[in-house]
Amino acid sequence: MYSRIPRIIGITLLVLILLSTAWVWLTLNWSYSEGERAGYVQKLSKKGWLCKTWEGEIAMVTMPGAIPEKFLFTVPDNGIAEKINAMAGQRVVLQYQQHKFIPSSCFGETEYFISDARVVTDSAPTLPAQSSSQGQLQAPR
Repeated sequence: MYSRIPRIIGITLLVLILLSTAWVWLTLNWSYSEGERAGYVQKLSKKGWLCKTWEGEIAMVTMPGAIPEKFLFTVPDNGIAEKINAMAGQRVVLQYQQHKFIPSSCFGETEYFISDARVVTDSAPTLPAQSSSQGQLQAPR
């Protein structure tokens, strides 16, 4: 009877380790949502006591004079962090993946992981042609 107890404890620990490993893998490799956010990078810094991660925030402005909304994010790749730093002072678009229920802040302090970044190119918007009352197209005035 006593010889089975260490075996049961060992099997239980092994199962717990395997379940924990599967949970971490699942939360880091399966994204809950994906999208893009545009704004001006306010902060990007590598921080943490034991696990150093790139953490940042962008200010998203909907219209001139409006109070900007902050979007907090984590950058898992050093190359992408360097790319974002090089775009400082410009309006950028960040592509992100949202990973929920990550078990530790060692992987990042937020659930939004940046996968790519690009500068917003401001081109003059084109206005659609307006139709006249006779059905012919006219250029906008």
